[in-house]
Amino acid sequence: MKSAVETLNPTRVRLTVEVPFEELKDSLDAAYKKINQQVTVKGFRKGKIPARVIDQRFGRGAVLEEAVNDALPKFYTEAINEADIDPLGQPEVDITELKDGETLNFTAEVDIRPAIEIPDYSGIEVTVDALEVTDEDVEKAVEELRERFASTSPVERAAADGDVITVDLEAKVEGEVLADGVAEGVTYTIGSGELLDGIDEAVTGLEAGGEATFASQLKGGSAAGKDAEVTVKVTTVAQRELPALDDDFAQLASEFDTLEELKADSRKRLAGMKQYDQATQAQERVLEELLKLVDVPMPEKLLADEINTRKHNLEHHQLGQMGLDLAKYLEIQGKTEEEFDAETKDAAVKGIKTQFILDELVSREKLSVNQEELTEHLMRRAASSGMSPDQFAKAVVEGNQVQVLVGEVARGKALALVVESAKVTDSNGEVVDMSDDEDEETVEAAAETVEAVVDADAEKGEEKAGA
Repeated sequence: MKSAVETLNPTRVRLTVEVPFEELKDSLDAAYKKINQQVTVKGFRKGKIPARVIDQRFGRGAVLEEAVNDALPKFYTEAINEADIDPLGQPEVDITELKDGETLNFTAEVDIRPAIEIPDYSGIEVTVDALEVTDEDVEKAVEELRERFASTSPVERAAADGDVITVDLEAKVEGEVLADGVAEGVTYTIGSGELLDGIDEAVTGLEAGGEATFASQLKGGSAAGKDAEVTVKVTTVAQRELPALDDDFAQLASEFDTLEELKADSRKRLAGMKQYDQATQAQERVLEELLKLVDVPMPEKLLADEINTRKHNLEHHQLGQMGLDLAKYLEIQGKTEEEFDAETKDAAVKGIKTQFILDELVSREKLSVNQEELTEHLMRRAASSGMSPDQFAKAVVEGNQVQVLVGEVARGKALALVVESAKVTDSNGEVVDMSDDEDEETVEAAAETVEAVVDADAEKGEEKAGA
């Protein structure tokens, strides 16, 4: 076999391959064997039909077509390896010449991973929010905990803000009751904003048995986004009673003996959360600066496929679950289709560019992923998908996606490496130490940051730019 490579542009090549006919022998034998198992010829046992009879009855062309289809992937792979190129996606193959007994010639055009030059990134500087936990933050956290331990008791009075009520609901659109617009026994806390717009005003002042009608835009279901006339009937009214903020509450709600110990622990937890948020913010902003530094040629077909994938996932997964179509979604968002297309393209370009740059850094810095890091990543992905670690691991192995997860962790390590070399300053002018790039939690946070940019649908766990 002989092959040659022609560079069409920085992201696409054409392979020209010449295969001597004798190299098709194994595929020809396999083709005759396959046809033998599929056809019946009177006078011959199945599987024992001579090659000459198959040629006479079904045509040599059918055999050649089967043999070429079998052989092409092998010769294409050999040509790719010989040329030492990194293909993206499936090639466009054209058989230019097929002479029985002489030669098979074909061309294959395919997108390739572009060569990328990454300049010195040690001069990147970003500013992040200061890590501050105020007394108000602590009080809010303790109050939220207190809310979780609230009790309720029925009252015989009109419903007021903060009360817990049980209601029956009926929604009509254009005078017709929706098939999925009736609900009974719904528990709702007045003022929480967890149901329909307008319900707080409608139920406030009603006693058990009271009824009211109000207008609201539906948030989900078959008529999501449409204006509806909603009838609400209050069946019970209960008053929420919060426990006193004292040492007894601390012992009830936590492992601590005193309220001061509980507050100190809340402050510590909030500081940890804010530190994590600060690190994530640093990663996002450093990544933005890194993307500005590197010029990445964009493979046209890969970009088109990524844009289509993002649109498909939005329309058929996310919006479908919400009962919305794209037109209604754009109406709610206040966007035109042109604006949506431009935003989708920008996101796809950013995702592909991010993956190419970080993959290049992984290769250049010879970053590897150990079993502990992979296990930590797998457990987080399992949790986000709603599956158990064992279920998720089995799905990953059966789908041949192990290397995809390895790639996600490796890109996280690459981003953590860049963040470590950057100058990160908080809004108070203090330098933030981001040097702990080998910490598992730091790497995992960076991997999550990268996934949010790269993946059109992270839940699918698919490689979007060809591992």
